[in-house]
Amino acid sequence: MEITKTPIEGLLVIKPKVFEDERGNFFESWSKQSYKNISLDLDFVQDNQSLSQKAVLRGLHFQNPPFAQGKLVRVIKGSVIDVAVDIRKNSSTYGKYYSIELSEENKIVFWIPPGFAHGFISLENNTIFTYKCTEIYNKESEGSIVWNDPDIGINWGVENPLISEKDMVAGNFKDFKSKF
Repeated sequence: MEITKTPIEGLLVIKPKVFEDERGNFFESWSKQSYKNISLDLDFVQDNQSLSQKAVLRGLHFQNPPFAQGKLVRVIKGSVIDVAVDIRKNSSTYGKYYSIELSEENKIVFWIPPGFAHGFISLENNTIFTYKCTEIYNKESEGSIVWNDPDIGINWGVENPLISEKDMVAGNFKDFKSKF
């Protein structure tokens, strides 16, 4: 696998080795030993999967300590723009974001450690998005930042995304008090 560091410390873009022939393709989307070899000794406790239509935006979500989650995300079918916002208050990139296109074609896996708000927008109908989590979901620990926060300035590439009621009423970054 090929590992690329991003401009934000901790976020990693992982390109698995894909074996292709006339039958299709095969790749390891997760191998504990392979990730341990790149100094990511991860224990996942929960897998999540979503199905989204084109222009569905989910995020920006996170869980506060002690239930903070690291996420290993990828797309099984379709494509998304995936976004991670640094909410680690002592980080030099606090409030900055990184975005990347994940698709069934590029097979990129994106590692998002604890201390990031996460969201994505689906670029195609019937997009299947999956992620492995290092911590279980805990409702009392969940938090969110509004998807179109002007201080963060994410370019989602869609004018009128489909958003849940919960995500529409999320708080602004300027009022956010990080627990990371």
